[in-house]
Amino acid sequence: MATPLRSLAAAGLRRVRTGKPTVASLSRPAPITTNTPSPSRLFAATAAIASPSSSQPKILLEDRDSGFGFVRHNPAPPKPRARSVTEIRGPYYTVMGPRYLSDVLETMGTHVDGLKFAGGSFSLFAEKPLRQLIDLAHEHGVYVSTGGWIEHVLASSGGDIAGAVDKYLAKCKDLGFDVIELSTGFLSLPPDDWLRLAERVQKAGLKPKPELGIQFGAGGDTSAAELQSIGTSDPSKVINMAKRFVQDAGVERVMIESEGITENVQTWRTDVIQAILRELPLEKVMFEAADPSVFNWYIREFGVDVNLFVDHSQIVQLAGLRAGIWGKSDTFGKITTYRP
Repeated sequence: MATPLRSLAAAGLRRVRTGKPTVASLSRPAPITTNTPSPSRLFAATAAIASPSSSQPKILLEDRDSGFGFVRHNPAPPKPRARSVTEIRGPYYTVMGPRYLSDVLETMGTHVDGLKFAGGSFSLFAEKPLRQLIDLAHEHGVYVSTGGWIEHVLASSGGDIAGAVDKYLAKCKDLGFDVIELSTGFLSLPPDDWLRLAERVQKAGLKPKPELGIQFGAGGDTSAAELQSIGTSDPSKVINMAKRFVQDAGVERVMIESEGITENVQTWRTDVIQAILRELPLEKVMFEAADPSVFNWYIREFGVDVNLFVDHSQIVQLAGLRAGIWGKSDTFGKITTYRP
């Protein structure tokens, strides 16, 4: 069962104020059941409580008194939000230190909900600058995700997989991470084991975020030709697993991997996206869309409320598109909302 919101919020405040861990290292694995849903809590709730939205400076577009508030735009819902969520990729293709991230969040923090460390990049940091990055994100009401490095932990832990997973979760909790992404793009993991892993994350006081996709071998630097030779899974497999995570394990949101759908394909599999959203509520899904043409399509097709993962270098372009103040030829002046 996931830790209650009040306890998580208090833990988040203690972490931000003292920089000290609030949870002891986990002991040996405890029995886990998969039939009791865990209460849902917004990923950004702890960070947002530690840094109230009132402390976020008003952007000029929403300043009617002395800014550009007179210009028609789509107002963003306040943090923590369940829709119109934007998660950005942190250090991976580009080095990112505290000064770099500070620039990103001081200017665009209003539009950023989550920060993801891709490819196990956080393990390459010294502890002090890593903690600085995580604390900085929390100060701006941004949750922090590990990305899918647990795949490496599972695949390289020898005979003590359960012990290695618990040590991994304990250290991530100690460092201040909020979300553990559970990706199996390179692994074949039984569905029940995947659910147990999600509940293990919840028992550690963290938020699981399963990443699902139709392309085996996705999530790394595999060539398009190699991925094509592997082939793709039936979309119903992804949908059924996502529903189990949401309904049985109480997972707040799943990530949909772009490979095989909008990345490394000759023709986009928009049918897969439509099938997913026929079966799952919009707020329960986030789509990987780290390409301007891709996130432009998602906003055009599903509106500003769709949850998206992009590279940090793309946050300004995506924020402008959501606000309806800019776009491509098919979206310029066409993205709007009706919320009287």
